[in-house]
Amino acid sequence: MVYPCRLIKVSKNAQHLKFTPSYDNLLIKMTSENPPLLVYLEKKGITLEDLIDAALELFVPHPGLDTEEIAVKMFREEFLDTLADVNVSTLEVACFRAQEDAEKGLIPGLSQERFNGRPGLVADELLGLAIANYIAGVRGIFEFTRFDQAKPGILKRLGPLTNDAIGGLIAGVSSNVYTRAFRNAKLKS
Repeated sequence: MVYPCRLIKVSKNAQHLKFTPSYDNLLIKMTSENPPLLVYLEKKGITLEDLIDAALELFVPHPGLDTEEIAVKMFREEFLDTLADVNVSTLEVACFRAQEDAEKGLIPGLSQERFNGRPGLVADELLGLAIANYIAGVRGIFEFTRFDQAKPGILKRLGPLTNDAIGGLIAGVSSNVYTRAFRNAKLKS
């Protein structure tokens, strides 16, 4: 394994340099606008805007969430918060890896025919449900059904496992946004 290091001079002779790990370099420099999972998804061709756009396709105004402008702001905040969760990262990456393995025929017993839509594969749905449930509980599961059936935006372009993984992410975030907006509106009244 290669570790980022900084040079520490141990003598005046430039030939005697010692490498010591720099903790500043070992830590991922993360801002609230750039959680590691978002970086991973961007490498897979999925942007924060793609996630927000898919959520907005099924947007329904609610108390405290009256306009699309407010919805965009709340979705952005909730996505950035959720994308910073290591457990969400682990679930999403596992789904993407499973998608890659399935495409290569590396999942025992999963034929390409079944992987591409023939009846029998339900693991993709279970993974999406698990992600939505982790993020938002039972409300996330109900929201997952809406996104799984409609397949808005980016979900249409993804494979069988990844569309449900991202669908679960969007559903969980969407559910949390509606819940938070309703709670905030209730507090104001």
